[in-house]
Amino acid sequence: MVDLAKFGSFHVGGRPVRVAGQPTRRIFFADAVPDFEYDPNGDFVIEQAYVQYFVPSRPVMQTPLVLLHGGGLTGAMWETTPDGRPGWLNHLLAWGFTTYVVDNVERGRAGWCSLDGEWDGQPLIRSGQEAWTLFRFGAEDGYGTRTPFDGQRFPTDSFDAFMRGFVPRWTTTGEASHAAFQDVVRRVGPCVVICHSQGGGFGCRAAEALPDLVRGLVAIEPSGLFDGRPSPVSLGGKPVLLMLGDYTDAYPVWQELAGIIRATAADLEAAGASTTLMAAPDDGLAGHSHMPMMDRGSDRVAARLKDWLLDHKAAGCFD
Repeated sequence: MVDLAKFGSFHVGGRPVRVAGQPTRRIFFADAVPDFEYDPNGDFVIEQAYVQYFVPSRPVMQTPLVLLHGGGLTGAMWETTPDGRPGWLNHLLAWGFTTYVVDNVERGRAGWCSLDGEWDGQPLIRSGQEAWTLFRFGAEDGYGTRTPFDGQRFPTDSFDAFMRGFVPRWTTTGEASHAAFQDVVRRVGPCVVICHSQGGGFGCRAAEALPDLVRGLVAIEPSGLFDGRPSPVSLGGKPVLLMLGDYTDAYPVWQELAGIIRATAADLEAAGASTTLMAAPDDGLAGHSHMPMMDRGSDRVAARLKDWLLDHKAAGCFD
């Protein structure tokens, strides 16, 4: 049961662009609608983020949560699992956490830039084969039959539904994405950032750039941790939770990333951050994939996140 006092949305960040000197052209919007003289010149805003927020009637703590998606995905990844179970957003709201869900630059309702010459490169979209292996659902030769790893918790019978959530992404919008997400944090104010995968790099940079606003950091199998730099002193004394799922020995890229995440946990602890590493096969994460918010058992992982948040609220880390 979710009881909301209010909800809404806003766009934030971005930069203005002026186009001039381009020819007009005739376009057709729909049948039985007269053609239209389209002028591509004028003022535009690109590289903004979209944020939807939810405020419970009886918040369990005043510090809100900011949820940031991973690569090739949108804020929808937090809403509902591919097989139709309630997602983490539902659980967090039912427990009383004020929550902001972000679509960062060129994702979802943030939109993407179609103006020639503004973004280098071509958009990419993840294939099913790439997701199957990169997200550690199963062995490469198990993709065709949707045969997962033994004990795998991802609902592979709903893999095609999961694929429908993939959106185009660019490899050249990193700095714009950092800037937009930091504008999100400025707009929200003091918060706990919960970020996944590619979003982990944006969350870490925001924690470094805005130490007075990022009160805590939850990084779920993050990539781009601090861009290879030493753990920032800005997280000293702050709570940090790193999550790492199962089957990381299955692929070399994940052997390397898992090592980086474990080393980062040690570095953060040495820098004075109150660091928790929740990792498979311990901590109840056995069988979980790169997408613990979608796996069967995702509600139990969310409950562990809730306990971590409330424990640090009780310790005075969050209002």
